[in-house]
Amino acid sequence: MAGSDALVEAARAARAFARAPYSGFAVGAALECADGTIVTGCNIENATYGLTVCAERVALFKALSEGRDQFVRIAVVADTVAPTPPCGPCRQLLWEYCGDIQVVMANLTVETGRHQLAALLPLPFDARLLD
Repeated sequence: MAGSDALVEAARAARAFARAPYSGFAVGAALECADGTIVTGCNIENATYGLTVCAERVALFKALSEGRDQFVRIAVVADTVAPTPPCGPCRQLLWEYCGDIQVVMANLTVETGRHQLAALLPLPFDARLLD
C-alpha cells in the first residue's frame, strides 16, 4: 500500500492541472487502489458551473474506466487552511464505489484532516435501500 505522504503528494501534483478559471479554486485528488496504484484527478470547471466535475469524481471515474474497483483511501488537496472535504455528490459516489474508505485532506504544505467516509456521510443512500 502506498504511504499517505505519497498519496497526498500525488493529489498536490494533480492539483496543478486543475481547470478552475471561474472560481479559482483548484483541487487535486488521488485515489489509492487496493493494489497500491494511485489514480489522480483534478477539478474541471466550465462556464455553466453545473457541468463542473470535482477532482474526486475525475479520479474515481478514471480508475473505474481503467477496470479498477477496489479502493483503500482518497486524498483531497486544496489551497485552504481548513480541511476541504469532498462535496455531497462526491461523497455519494465514493460511498457507492469505494465503501467506507479513508479520506485524507491536505493543503499545499500539511495534512489538515483524516476521516472515514462513513463519518462524512452518515445514513448513506445505497443499493441496500432498493431491495
